Amino acid sequence: MLQATHADESKLTKNQSLVLAVLQSSEQPLSAYSILDRLREHGLKAPLQLYRALDKLLEAGRVHRLESMNAFVVCCHSRRGQIHPRITAFEICEACGKVNEFDDTRIEDALTKHARSSGFKIRTTTIEVHGLCADCR
Repeated sequence: MLQATHADESKLTKNQSLVLAVLQSSEQPLSAYSILDRLREHGLKAPLQLYRALDKLLEAGRVHRLESMNAFVVCCHSRRGQIHPRITAFEICEACGKVNEFDDTRIEDALTKHARSSGFKIRTTTIEVHGLCADCR
């Protein structure tokens, strides 16, 4: 049976725990339907069930959605029991698909300063940088 590992696991529903466990065990970002395929034998059969679980995990900051790939990854801060920063960035290797999550207060400060000067209120931000990782160059 799949099991997610985190200090707040008691707050997750069964479906949320299953989805989180699949994402934690994956080396690559997964599409919603890839997650669903891996969980059919565990009783998760309907896309609506999956999307509800994903929405709650996204809301809780436990996972991220990579917009350009229409796929999901576990928040690396969540893996370490930390709360993720407001602005998250990802390096996405176009050859092997490896994703590296990072944050930098200088990027966050610059974007916040710019938004403030234009009167824009940032709700969420995800930065995706595409290229080749060190292993694939």
